[in-house]
Amino acid sequence: MEKIMACLVAAMVILCSLTLVRSDASDHRYKAGEDVPLYANKVGPFHNPSETYRYYDLPFCSPAHMQEKKEALGEVLNGDRLVVAPYKLEFQKDKESEIVCQKKLTWEEVSLFRNAVSKDYYFQMYYDDLPIWGFLGKVEKEGNDPSEYKYYLTKHLQFDILYNKDRVIEIGVKSDPDALVDLTEDKEVDLELTYSVKWKETDTPFEKRMEKYSQTSSLPHHLEIHWFSIINSCVTVLLLTGFLATILMRVLKNDFVKYAHDDEAADDQEETGWKYIHGDVFRYPNYKSLFAAALGSGTQLFTLTIFIFMLALVGVFYPYNRGALFTALVVIYALTSGIAGYTATSFYGQLEGKNWVRNLLLTGSLFCGPLFITFCFLNTVAIAYSSTAALPFGTIVVIFLIWTLVTSPLLVLGGIAGKNSKAEFQAPCRTAKFPREIPSLPWYRKTVPQMAMAGFLPFSAIYIELYYIFASVWGHRIYTIYSILFIVFIILLIVTAFITVALTYFQLAAEDHEWWWRSFLCGGSTGVFIYGYCLYYYYARSDMSGFMQTSFFFGYMACICYGFFLMLGTVGFRAALFFVRHIYHSIKCE
Repeated sequence: MEKIMACLVAAMVILCSLTLVRSDASDHRYKAGEDVPLYANKVGPFHNPSETYRYYDLPFCSPAHMQEKKEALGEVLNGDRLVVAPYKLEFQKDKESEIVCQKKLTWEEVSLFRNAVSKDYYFQMYYDDLPIWGFLGKVEKEGNDPSEYKYYLTKHLQFDILYNKDRVIEIGVKSDPDALVDLTEDKEVDLELTYSVKWKETDTPFEKRMEKYSQTSSLPHHLEIHWFSIINSCVTVLLLTGFLATILMRVLKNDFVKYAHDDEAADDQEETGWKYIHGDVFRYPNYKSLFAAALGSGTQLFTLTIFIFMLALVGVFYPYNRGALFTALVVIYALTSGIAGYTATSFYGQLEGKNWVRNLLLTGSLFCGPLFITFCFLNTVAIAYSSTAALPFGTIVVIFLIWTLVTSPLLVLGGIAGKNSKAEFQAPCRTAKFPREIPSLPWYRKTVPQMAMAGFLPFSAIYIELYYIFASVWGHRIYTIYSILFIVFIILLIVTAFITVALTYFQLAAEDHEWWWRSFLCGGSTGVFIYGYCLYYYYARSDMSGFMQTSFFFGYMACICYGFFLMLGTVGFRAALFFVRHIYHSIKCE
């Protein structure tokens, strides 16, 4: 296990260097008149962030020899497809109404552009690794009837660029509201695309040129909302912690006194409460191979989340570091598979399981299986739409090779190490030969109502922050306050652990000894609430539409929420196991 952790630390150092943005000009320094790389990335409906297309899928003036930029793995996963843009923006060289090209649009091309304008298509470019956005055109709604709408394509762009000595600091683009082409009717149209460039010197140092993108999420009114979220969560945690600590300590103290008194009294006195089931509370759960696999997968995802937070807090995921997050997710998930194998087979061995190979296969496919099925469906949809969200065959081969040559071997090595650990399950009480019958319980003590109770409090501690995360992942907002997000994550773990412990105690006090799966399900139930929030966000807080965007949103969010279910379920069970061991250590068990 120590070797696995050492490999992870080394991989983290390598990953930090791999996830930095690379420019064609390695030092970002230019001489007057020198070409500065400008790449057109993608176009797509503004409200459907997953539905993106190549820049030249629209009938712009395409060059005779299209030059594509070679992307890293994370950039491809992010849907980036960079090609050299038709605009030439040489360093410190002003231009006025420079002609890009002239062409006659056919009625089919006019229809394509009109459809793009009607859906609020935007374009994205990168100039010396600085992002640029703009809309393709505009719609004038003169009446309530859509047939009266006027559609216009922008034909002139104004680039305003700031520089400091020999480096580009900032770039902005705006369209000329008077330079428009009418696309309302299906007829041939003459199109002349032009652009202007204005250079201006600034004192802003090169090291701070990306700060303007991260400052949007650090504005005072945004920070107030984030801190309100933190305070709300902290109050929830303090109230819950205080309530549980007071109740459980007083109740447990009374239980310990009562059970100690009962031991000194007549030996034939009938036991009640959680002591009554001491011979069954450590009886191994049903489907123990699946249970161990779920713990292994949850532990791996928890480790992955911690490493992602570490990279975020040291500044690796700064705005528009293209594909850095996806690269980190793929690499770290592959490298942490040994943790899943070790945890699963080690715990499976403690539960006296024999078929560790099947357990290892189940561990490897428990999360990857549903993710792979979802990916196959969504990638097929993206291919049908000719979207850049569809992964090229070469990228799929690379991911398959990572899974085959890194993930699977580490999973097997971890499994072998877990099998050979020969750890024994530490149970303070001996398990009876035959299980006691569980008494009839009211409906609110059943699994589903208990899951609803368990998931509501942790979800209430994070729901304010969820909006900003969704607006960043499924929109165009920038999220950079990772320190606040990390605090919210810690609060989520604490609340999950406490509520699971409380519900486990009440379950045992009702003489229900089947707490293993219940604690896991209650801990992971927050994932179900997050998926419920997805429905609310899609219909009430976003303008997403269309089959592709809808399927991508609900498909990939289902995988993310399933991952949260496994991770928080593991946290809930571990907390409940620690609590149960503690209380049964404190009494005399026969």
